[in-house]
Formats: sequence, structure tokens, C-alpha cells
Amino acid sequence: MVRNPLTPEQIEAGRRLGSLLRRARGETGLAQIALAAGISPETLRKIETGRLPSPAFGTIVALSEALNLPLDEIAAVWKGPAELRMYG
Repeated sequence: MVRNPLTPEQIEAGRRLGSLLRRARGETGLAQIALAAGISPETLRKIETGRLPSPAFGTIVALSEALNLPLDEIAAVWKGPAELRMYG
């Protein structure tokens, strides 16, 4: 199965997600949060830098718990402002 390329909107959503996670992590080490979430530091680095703009739901749940960040807040940031949302 071939995966369709991400849209510009999805790429921007990934950047917003990465920025939120970096801010939530603050001074806590990347490796410490990655370990707590059960992912590799490289995976977290990719998410935070927007190179992995659409991580698996389980990864997001694990990061939510590791960062004590509510899922609804993560979802709101990923969705972005209402005027930027695309409905299909």
C-alpha cells in the first residue's frame, strides 16, 4: 500500500504539534521524556522538529502522559485555528 503524500496543512499541523511538545518538555531532557513515553529519542526529536508530522495515536497518548499534557490540548493545537481547518 502506497501512502499519499502529506498535505501542506498536515505538515503545518505537525510543526504546531512539535512546537507544543518542545514547550511542554521545557528543560526536561529529550531522552527522559522519550523513555517515559516508550519511544526512541530520535522519534521524539523527529516529532518535535516536524519531520514526523503525523505520529501514531498511541505515540501521542504516551507523550501526553509523559508530559502531563491533556490530549484535548494536543488535538486543539494539531487542528489549529478554525479558519485554517479543512473539512472533507
